[in-house]
Amino acid sequence: RRFEHLTAYCTAATQVAESDPAAAAAAAAPEVSPVTAMDIRIGQILSVEKHPDADSLYVESVDVGEPEPRTIVSGLVEYVPLDAMQQRKVVVLCNLQARNMRGIKSHGMLLCASNADHSQVEPLDPPAAAAVGERVWFGNEQLQPAPETAKRVQKKKIWEAVQPDLKTTTDCVAGYKGQQMNTAAGPITAKSLTNANIS
Repeated sequence: RRFEHLTAYCTAATQVAESDPAAAAAAAAPEVSPVTAMDIRIGQILSVEKHPDADSLYVESVDVGEPEPRTIVSGLVEYVPLDAMQQRKVVVLCNLQARNMRGIKSHGMLLCASNADHSQVEPLDPPAAAAVGERVWFGNEQLQPAPETAKRVQKKKIWEAVQPDLKTTTDCVAGYKGQQMNTAAGPITAKSLTNANIS
């Protein structure tokens, strides 16, 4: 009778899996890393000027591979000279909701490495050959799901969950939980900051 009970249990489990293939597939699917919800792309600064109403802010026009460049406001005046920002390739977090920065809406964020006391800040550097608009990936797997909408990123606090695990290595290579941040042209790096936070 024990064998009969076991057979009946296995048959019932098989029937449940067959009747709900989506549930079975979900159970078998590998866990998706939250960093894949972020839309992180290669950008190029087309122009930059100081914010008219804030001494510490730059206002940049950035090409991220869309029909029109994005306006992005960054607090980098203390850390990067104006001429070093001009025409620079950058790494842009694109699926954040627009924020009003002293009267100018910022449509994204330049990702930067910084030391513990935030006395040094360096914009992340893509390889020179990285394509503008390319979405970066982490680790060895270039295929990734479509990024979440900015609204969902804010509602689910996805960026807040991801950001603490974005860091540079001892070789200044950017990554997430030890997985290298990549483009088709190679990894993304910081100029000099090692074991630094990225935000």
